[in-house]
Amino acid sequence: MTEKEICSQIKERLENVHICTFPKVTLPILKVSTRYPGIWIEHMYDAIMYTKLDSSKLYLAENIVKVFIDYQTEEGQLPYRITDMSSIPCPENECIGYYQIQEVVSFGRICWEIYNLNKSKEFLSTVYPAIKKWVGWLKKYRMTTNRGLIEMFYGYDTGHDKSARLNGFSCPGHYRKDGVLQNASVLPPEDNVTPVLAVDMNCNFYGNLINLSKIAKELGEENEAVFWANEAKKVKETFFSVCFNKEDCFFYDVDKNGNQRKYKSCTIFHLFLEGVLDPDEDADLIKELYEKHISNPDEFGTPYPYPSMAYNDPSTKGHAEVNCWGYFSQGLIALRTTLWLEKYGFAKDMDYLCSKWVEAWTKHFDTIKLGQELDPITGVPSPSSEWYSSTMLFYLYSAKRLGIID
Repeated sequence: MTEKEICSQIKERLENVHICTFPKVTLPILKVSTRYPGIWIEHMYDAIMYTKLDSSKLYLAENIVKVFIDYQTEEGQLPYRITDMSSIPCPENECIGYYQIQEVVSFGRICWEIYNLNKSKEFLSTVYPAIKKWVGWLKKYRMTTNRGLIEMFYGYDTGHDKSARLNGFSCPGHYRKDGVLQNASVLPPEDNVTPVLAVDMNCNFYGNLINLSKIAKELGEENEAVFWANEAKKVKETFFSVCFNKEDCFFYDVDKNGNQRKYKSCTIFHLFLEGVLDPDEDADLIKELYEKHISNPDEFGTPYPYPSMAYNDPSTKGHAEVNCWGYFSQGLIALRTTLWLEKYGFAKDMDYLCSKWVEAWTKHFDTIKLGQELDPITGVPSPSSEWYSSTMLFYLYSAKRLGIID
């Protein structure tokens, strides 16, 4: 099947299957996949990319934000997912998930991206207090060790299933106590690791703060804009002092005892994704990080970029065969590069990434149709989650960028 024919099938699939409503969600939204029936805060950027490819789909991006705000608690907690109970058995009391964070792209960045598409001050006025409440909840419940950064309690907080960075966690998934799922505010059972200061989660925290500053300025709240910018600056300074390893030129998670956990995870991309790295102030660091790690063929610059763990990290040798964020190149990682890779001056690498993902999924389309992940060396997909929204959208983006489709 040709690339153009696959693009046509993707468009038809998105339009006729993935755009839907379901119990608990009455506004049309973009569903992830059959394996993941429902909406995830982790996948909110999917609808934004869909809009960038087709401006008539802006309502999907706006709707998913509205839905998550509708289910935000009074204290400010956002759910991490809302399950389509018509597609998969799910207890009524677990349908709206408040059991982990899994934010991935900061909610503030998501809202700012949508504003850049709709230019609606009314939209900004709605999301601004919601982002503030979310930041307040994170400060209240995820700063238990008072180290100035927010904490990862459970493995699923980051969505990095089966990653070695979760080794030693008492709850590598979420936390059930006596069979009951616990709210994400509840500390996990004692172990030697958690609470952890996670690189990706604190980049996201920075992203929420810096985008609150942008939104406040846009709304004419100059004093609040300065306040949030200063809060973001403090988080960046603390983050650099705690998580940065100068010798390795890498940022690592830090356990409750202050020890850096030396797994070379794709969390490094979040410094670019959330704009933690300033192109001018951090130019030397950006260059070193990129040359030493991201473009290094032994680490993240593999034949089919970008693996979820550096290829030469010892932990990848025992990776799981399916849905593994400790090895595979993920559709979500690829899609999110559209937020940072070219912005930081790496357009040629963006072209290469697009060409390799189109090549791999075209070659294997008859085996698995646009699934969740690829082997970073061979480009062979794992048998995980066909018709995965992030991969479908990145395929369309890549085909357009490469001139395969208009």
